[in-house]
Amino acid sequence: MEESISGFKQRGSWGDIVEHGERITRALRDAGADSEAFEEWDEWRPKSHERLSEDVNAKTAEQAAVGEGEGEKAGKEPDEDLQTAGEKISESYEKVGEGDNEAALESWQDSINHVARAADSAGRKALRAVEGTVYRKVMTQLAPYYFDNELVSANVQKTTRGEGEDTFIFEVNVNDDRLKEVVSRRLGEYENEIDRWHIDTEKQTETVEAVEGVDPPRSENDSKSTTN
Repeated sequence: MEESISGFKQRGSWGDIVEHGERITRALRDAGADSEAFEEWDEWRPKSHERLSEDVNAKTAEQAAVGEGEGEKAGKEPDEDLQTAGEKISESYEKVGEGDNEAALESWQDSINHVARAADSAGRKALRAVEGTVYRKVMTQLAPYYFDNELVSANVQKTTRGEGEDTFIFEVNVNDDRLKEVVSRRLGEYENEIDRWHIDTEKQTETVEAVEGVDPPRSENDSKSTTN
């Protein structure tokens, strides 16, 4: 493993980068990073039974998806917001006729907000309609598979095909500097204390040969890390 200001980098087989992800995950957990951001990272990191071009690709596309806007969070379709905007405009005119300019201005502002929210929701829906295909078919051919949230930034890519085994690069950065120092110390302790690290494997893996660079899974008793 290489450590730099940009993070913790591992080069090697699929098994090597899976182990790298597991070590960092354990170090984060030991450091108390138990949060939704941690769970997101734990879900995304490469697993022994996965394929880079399929499983990690799909998880990256999902993670990179455009999030919900305020209208969607409120359960409103764009046409519903537009209808409400029209009602607010009518209400604004009524208030002007009644001489209540303050209420008229408030209704007018509500109308504008609903129009903006409708446009935002429609735009997000349009982006989602194409982003999955565009990302999976185009972007992953040009850039590494990546993950990013407030806790961790990471990317993994396949570099060259060696003799009988693919080579990968997996770089992970912990975004909080103080937490990063703790993780760094823990990783160093694992190097000194753990003789063999047995990577976690799915209990049932149908076609191990199809997984990029992965040896057949060990028994369940061997699925956890062991010490000297």
